[in-house]
Amino acid sequence: MNALLTGNNGFFGKYIYNSFIKTHNIYTLSRSKSSYNVDLSKQIPHFNEPYDIVIHCAGKAHDLSKKTIKKNLIYKINVNGLKNLLSGLEKKIIPSKFVFISSVSVYGLLSGINVSESNDLLAKDEYGLSKIEGEKIVKEWCKDNHVKCLILRLPLLIGQNPPGNLGAMIKSIKKGYYFNINGGKARKSMVLADDVSEIILKASEIGGTFNLTDGNHPDFNQLGYSIAKQLNKKYILNMPLFIAQLLSKIGDCMGLNLFNSFKLNKIVSDLTFDDSKARKTLDWKPNSVIDNIKI
Repeated sequence: MNALLTGNNGFFGKYIYNSFIKTHNIYTLSRSKSSYNVDLSKQIPHFNEPYDIVIHCAGKAHDLSKKTIKKNLIYKINVNGLKNLLSGLEKKIIPSKFVFISSVSVYGLLSGINVSESNDLLAKDEYGLSKIEGEKIVKEWCKDNHVKCLILRLPLLIGQNPPGNLGAMIKSIKKGYYFNINGGKARKSMVLADDVSEIILKASEIGGTFNLTDGNHPDFNQLGYSIAKQLNKKYILNMPLFIAQLLSKIGDCMGLNLFNSFKLNKIVSDLTFDDSKARKTLDWKPNSVIDNIKI
């Protein structure tokens, strides 16, 4: 069977590729080093083969550079890229299954406990809004074309050489300047990239929309010490909450995005997601992040 994977050069795309290469003839689409070297944000791809399953993992999550970017760039890249992909598929043979990699960002929450798939989608940031719109487009397209649709809403993905905040956390622990705030007691949902990649094929046969987590929702302190142990670091520093609050107020006054009250509230608040639907429907049995993390 043929499978098409977009975003194969990305952090999670590499995990999906390694999982699907075992069972499928896998074709890849990215801006470079792929079967199809295409910039989906600007081009409609022309495919040479029909695909049984398409996994759309490409997209832009954030831009950490200091360069000014056009307003709504992330939204435009993600939504236009999806539309161009679907247009390209329509010119060949429509796949029987389509997998859309979404995010718990669609819920738009800074705090919450066991947030389920039935919760309202309240995102207001570009990335979250792009995923909401993407889910809507995929559902409608799959319905119109009689395609089995799978949407996976993922929290923090744990794996080797991660990007973003987790990558920065690992780097700072390695260099000895990472610190928890308020003891790192805030619990966050996370999941192993390996576990998610291995459930995709099975889940695609069933379809639906699912949160996926490891079910344990570790706190920052647990995650930090698990990483530190692998790096042979003996301890992690801690910043008392009142000092962090003072610094965040300074950040507010100076207009700093690096650290302000918004960022602090996000760091110290619990935010966990309910994956009981996946456990019941998909027989989802993930491994513990803390016991199995490998950096």
